[in-house]
Amino acid sequence: MTLRVLLVEDNRELRATLKAALSVEGYELLTAASLSEGLALAQHAQRPGAGIDLALLDLGLPDGDGETLLAELCRRRGCPVLVISAREAEGQKVRLLDAGADDFLVKPFGIAELLARMRVALRHRGTVLRPAVTHWRAGNLAVDIAAHLVQRDDTAVHLTPTEFKLLARLVRNNGQVVTHRQLLADVWGAEFTEHTHYLRLYMGQLRAKLEADPAEPHLLLTEPGVGYRLVEGDEP
Repeated sequence: MTLRVLLVEDNRELRATLKAALSVEGYELLTAASLSEGLALAQHAQRPGAGIDLALLDLGLPDGDGETLLAELCRRRGCPVLVISAREAEGQKVRLLDAGADDFLVKPFGIAELLARMRVALRHRGTVLRPAVTHWRAGNLAVDIAAHLVQRDDTAVHLTPTEFKLLARLVRNNGQVVTHRQLLADVWGAEFTEHTHYLRLYMGQLRAKLEADPAEPHLLLTEPGVGYRLVEGDEP
């Protein structure tokens, strides 16, 4: 299932960079550029089906200090909170960690380190994640999720945004069955989990573009009554 991350960061470039990087990894991003926006999103997350699985929180926000939001997240949600800040004072780090933050990452930081710290924080709360699969190849077909590129016989294949999102979800779990409900929730949203006709339509479109014989698929496989499976990728 796709995990939802709340990112509260007022730097537009960093916000865009993090959103792009985390989206490639399969996270769903909710972004806020101020303390008030972050509080509004956190409060909205109290509604059923709108929960936040992890929060990334800057401190120096234009309308207040992110530490205020840390208290709100810890009190209401109990979700892991990673503070990302240019502040380096040891005393403040200790205070925030004691106040409930799971980790403190000083800017600038690398995306790989951030992802690893997110996995650790989630693991401590009982959610175990492996690094996301972003490249896949089998036979004459190759997918690069980060580059948003699909190639067949070294020729680019055009996919619609929904087709690509569906294929990317299967790539991340290649070799494993992904249920109808999981695919519908992750690609279309939780309110579409009963709309299996969407899957039949889009899987048909993907097979027409990617399979040598769409009527006899060898890559995008149906698990009757359960879901779909993308064959396991070739060894690099």
